[in-house]
Amino acid sequence: MKSTKTSYLVFVGLMIAFVCMGTMTVHIYMPATNGFINIGDSIIFITSILFGPVPGMIAGGIGSALADILLGYTHWAVFTLIIKGIEGFIVGALMKKYSNKFTMIISTIIGALFMVFGYYIAGGILEGSFIVALESIPGNIIQGIASVIIGVFVAMAILKTNYIKRKSPSRY
Repeated sequence: MKSTKTSYLVFVGLMIAFVCMGTMTVHIYMPATNGFINIGDSIIFITSILFGPVPGMIAGGIGSALADILLGYTHWAVFTLIIKGIEGFIVGALMKKYSNKFTMIISTIIGALFMVFGYYIAGGILEGSFIVALESIPGNIIQGIASVIIGVFVAMAILKTNYIKRKSPSRY
């Protein structure tokens, strides 16, 4: 029992690190929004699809917020913790209930749309204007589309391996 809990904690910690590093190392600065496009969402989607809502929520929220802090976007960190955590939970919960390729695509699209909406609301709060926050939507849509494509294809490839079927932390 103790080994299972330890394995689960190590796995979630590893996914937090992957999300953080995916956000920090592969990102494109967007001057118009004073933000950046990254592949962290892809890793959140992969985690949520393969291992469920709780690991997706924890890895997405903490990993992304940590990246914001380390990259100097500390004013976004609390919003990111909430937005990315819920994004991961949504995808994982839908995949847990309906586990097929169609749901994989739809759940990641819903997660990406939530991310776009969440950052629009957060931007409106931080900027003090929901009109100014509209400029973040195109960049977040681009990030969402890229993340859906990358996340779904990588998750489908990983699901074809026997390792995930045997070692999935969602079984713990």
